[in-house]
Amino acid sequence: MDNTFKSGFVTLIGRPNVGKSTLMNYLIGQKIAITSDKPQTTRNRIQTVYTDERGQIIFLDTPGIHKAKNKLGEYMVNVAEHTMSEVDVILWLVEPTTFIGAGERHIAEQLQKVKTPVMLVINKIDTVKNQDEILKFIDAYKDICNFAEIVPVSALKGKNTELVTELIFKYLPEGPQFYDEDTVTDQPMRQIAAELIREKALRLLNDEIPHGIAVTIEKMTERKNGMIDIEANIVCERDSHKGIIIGKGGAMLKKIGTAARVEIENLMDTKVNLQLWVKVRKEWRDSELYMKNYGYNPKE
Repeated sequence: MDNTFKSGFVTLIGRPNVGKSTLMNYLIGQKIAITSDKPQTTRNRIQTVYTDERGQIIFLDTPGIHKAKNKLGEYMVNVAEHTMSEVDVILWLVEPTTFIGAGERHIAEQLQKVKTPVMLVINKIDTVKNQDEILKFIDAYKDICNFAEIVPVSALKGKNTELVTELIFKYLPEGPQFYDEDTVTDQPMRQIAAELIREKALRLLNDEIPHGIAVTIEKMTERKNGMIDIEANIVCERDSHKGIIIGKGGAMLKKIGTAARVEIENLMDTKVNLQLWVKVRKEWRDSELYMKNYGYNPKE
């Protein structure tokens, strides 16, 4: 074991819902990245930081690489592809299967263009009954790209996740510590709060609302006693969606607010007073002005 301190940037890529955020949360050891079984939950590059005696890994969580459908989609794809050439290691997360579809082949094509070492992580192996099958999955994938490593894991059960960290350090360059030991994320608190509210809304609304919701934090202030007041808007695309988000007698909005408040309090370690409103902005996903407002800057 050498004593050099290593540090560098790692990005997690993969199709939506493959478990990127779950793996990230496991590697870091606390809940930062948002998990939801809906695609497109992660929109900005959430930076999380892992530090131990070996060094420091800074994770950039890119939005999924996929074929774009609208302006928001295009922006997400650009961010993802741009990030890949700037990092030291790429983790590509895939499902355990021998069928490699067009989406995965599209990603493999992008990966062949970069010189960065790519580690293939086959996730969700807890769902595989016969462990011999895993060898078949490795075999199916190994030729579509020149992988530095292939690791089967279960992000949900934490299986082999330590091996992932170990292998990342193997490829990181020697370097300084960019962040203090206790830094877990450099996302501003407002953004994390907005993402947590969005996660709770998506989860509680199930499939009733398509992806057309964004959350804006209008106000975030701290009282003398340390309590934080947050005023936030949930922005949706249609009046009919507004009714669903508010719910009968305001019940749904109250549920979302309570669930989000508990999570924000846990993360900020203080009491939070959260007030939520619902606003309708038609077609915000195709408007650059609105997208900028909701924290997605197409110019970046």
